[in-house]
Amino acid sequence: MTALVPKSVLARGTAGAQQIQTTIQDALSSAGIHADGNATGVQKTIQDALQQAGLLSPDAPASSQTSSSDAAPAPDQATAHLHGAEPTTRTARGTTTEHSYSNHAGTRSYTLYVPPGLDAADAAVAPLMMMLHGCTQTPADFAAGTRMNALADAHGVIVVYPAQTARDNGQKCWNWFRSEDQTRDAGEPAILAGIVDDVARNHRVDTRRVYVAGLSAGAAMAVILGRTYPDRFAAVGAHSGLPFAAATDVPGAFAAMQGRSKRPETRPEGDAQRVPTIVVHGTADHTVRPDNGSAIVADATAGNTTVAPLRAELSGTTKINGRECTHTAFVDAEGRVRVEHVLIAGAGHAWSGGDPSGSHTDAKGPDASALILAFCLRHKH
Repeated sequence: MTALVPKSVLARGTAGAQQIQTTIQDALSSAGIHADGNATGVQKTIQDALQQAGLLSPDAPASSQTSSSDAAPAPDQATAHLHGAEPTTRTARGTTTEHSYSNHAGTRSYTLYVPPGLDAADAAVAPLMMMLHGCTQTPADFAAGTRMNALADAHGVIVVYPAQTARDNGQKCWNWFRSEDQTRDAGEPAILAGIVDDVARNHRVDTRRVYVAGLSAGAAMAVILGRTYPDRFAAVGAHSGLPFAAATDVPGAFAAMQGRSKRPETRPEGDAQRVPTIVVHGTADHTVRPDNGSAIVADATAGNTTVAPLRAELSGTTKINGRECTHTAFVDAEGRVRVEHVLIAGAGHAWSGGDPSGSHTDAKGPDASALILAFCLRHKH
């Protein structure tokens, strides 16, 4: 990716739990999930495992399960363990359809992925993840590179991939650097928020659990959506992105990408809502310097007149495939993790843990898709 701007629960098993421990471990492993800390939202996977063990009727509805995302955060949630660091090996089995959405701000097409069973009229409401591609990418390319659809099957999540057009940006970047695309009810934020509503009108979406994540220009726009629509998005994932209002024109965008942003104070004031955020960035990213990821974290953890700043807790370093990954969790006064920062030593400007079949991916890991989805599913409005 050359630039960001154009160059022109579980169902509770009462008995025999020990007997099915291996079955559950195998099921979680097949989904690329660490059972010790990344089991949020995997009720469907565990339900299948319990059925295989003969402890749950095959016709038991998924809605009867208790999702860990609906429970209070575990006391040890603030852990420096990189949950979901192993890439998933599952293959997506759901349905992909193409759509178009228009409102006063413009028109964009989008690709919708629905896991098996979630398109039924009597299906339980499901979380929605919006995935914003980077420059030169397409929804299909981004879906392949992130493997998000396979994870969505395991977690029971609907995924929507909006598409930027070459007409609206020569390199198909989201226009994060234009002031008209940094406000509510205008520009691309209004279109993208409208796509969420469009999906929710036609599918059983849990509007308390709508999330947005992106890469590069998509990450910068995801941060903008978290700022302009905190009532719509319950959590944000930013991979190799930039902070809110990092630039207002093209020259400013290039400066911001190199860590020379001159943006004004942009942190929310008064009763502005803080949106939980996870930031993933590589230390060797020369396209969008890692200082930008730190700036996103600084904004997300800052206090204002109504909320205290978050405090860093349990920062630690893990080595994955020979690569050091530093993970810092930021908690509120109640000890709940609200922000996570994952800094990957030696990683460049590419989706960590991604599939080589997609562009701008780094297969070495950790798996950013698993990290981001696990973080998001721990939060709701």
